[in-house]
Amino acid sequence: MTAGTGPKGGGQQPPAPAARTPLSEIARRAVRDRITDGSYPQGARMVEREIAEDLRMSRVPVREALRALVEEGLLDLLPHSGVRVRRLERADVEHLYDVWEPLAIQASRLAARRVALAAPGARGALEELRAVLERAGAAAGAGDRAAENSAATAFHDGIVSLADNPLLAQLMQRLSGQLRLLFGLNTEPAPMRAQHGEMCERIAAGDAEAAAAITLLHVRRSRELALRAVTP
Repeated sequence: MTAGTGPKGGGQQPPAPAARTPLSEIARRAVRDRITDGSYPQGARMVEREIAEDLRMSRVPVREALRALVEEGLLDLLPHSGVRVRRLERADVEHLYDVWEPLAIQASRLAARRVALAAPGARGALEELRAVLERAGAAAGAGDRAAENSAATAFHDGIVSLADNPLLAQLMQRLSGQLRLLFGLNTEPAPMRAQHGEMCERIAAGDAEAAAAITLLHVRRSRELALRAVTP
């Protein structure tokens, strides 16, 4: 048999086995979902042993997952006593929206411009954005808040991807974990989903300023809901 050929000389290599997702990544996603859907509430102390039992895995991948979530901004380190879910105070919310608002607006503006210019890859990224909206709607219909919150995050990530600005993507990545906490505070997901749809329509039309305008309204409404949630 000639090297590099199949048993019948067809020149076909057997497919490489699919890479397995590391247990630490599976644990990170599971804990993140539990944080954003409120199963692990803000301020709750995270006990490594209990989480490992909850996820039915060893403590090693859980420990790695918790470290990663500290980096994401979802967990806070406690002096000599582990970690807890970050508790967003009113000032935290104000500061986060002060930074996120202009970035979100510019992301929508740049995304719409790329669509208007028919930039390479823009059409595919736009279709993925629409697919995320469909996933959000399906999650809402199933009453799956964790999946709905995850889709909300993915929607905003998708706009940043479509904007195709590496510096913007880097800045938004640093906010990603804290934004997940904010989306978890949302008590009116249906209006937020509707505004996501409007944002997608403006971006798909290539109307940069209209996309920026509806994004401003969306972020301002999101800010109101988040502040309401953290105000006693």
